[in-house]
Amino acid sequence: MLILMDIQDVIIGGRSCRIYSQQEPEYLLIQPTARHESAAIDREMELIASQSGHRFVMAAFWVDDWALGLMPWHDDAVSRREAVGQHGTDTLRYVCDVLMPWLGRHYGPLPVVLGGYSLGGLFALWASCLCEGICGVAAASPSVWIEGWMEFASAHTTRAGRVYMSLGDREEHARNKSMARVGDNIRATNAMLMEQLGGACTTLEWNSGGHFGDEAARTARAFAWVMG
Repeated sequence: MLILMDIQDVIIGGRSCRIYSQQEPEYLLIQPTARHESAAIDREMELIASQSGHRFVMAAFWVDDWALGLMPWHDDAVSRREAVGQHGTDTLRYVCDVLMPWLGRHYGPLPVVLGGYSLGGLFALWASCLCEGICGVAAASPSVWIEGWMEFASAHTTRAGRVYMSLGDREEHARNKSMARVGDNIRATNAMLMEQLGGACTTLEWNSGGHFGDEAARTARAFAWVMG
């Protein structure tokens, strides 16, 4: 099936973004991505369009240094660089105070879904607790194993109305002890979200395999589910 979509590379608030837009959109989607993933993000857009049945605008904004730009706080297991954990709030402010208003001005006051893969999924979950206006979270294999995540999740309530999470069924069997926490942590996070939102508005999907495995398809399923 041919999906009609306009693609533009633009600078928004000093950051490079790729905007994928359909006519008469119903949702605004936002996702952090890396420049080397441009081919994968193109494929992801096609999959979202074919799976969701809803029209959308997606703003994929480039994050050059994944850990530096997306980590909400420091964890040596992610990076020993002192600066990691000090700039996640910069990205949060960019999404909430620059990108979301820009999209609203250009496409209207549509529901916003923030999502991503790995640290991108973690960032989306974290941001949904702190940023007004995020209606849905699409978190594919989110890195909820980081030190301090469960304490944060226990102390904060998501402001989103729908949350999707997924995990590969081999991820919790990682040799790295920190990463191996991901299974218990995502189950506990899902239980909290079930209490906050109810079973119809949140889900946890288990994929076959480890952390790396067709990230575009996994993330597309996340966005498609949140859009209903």
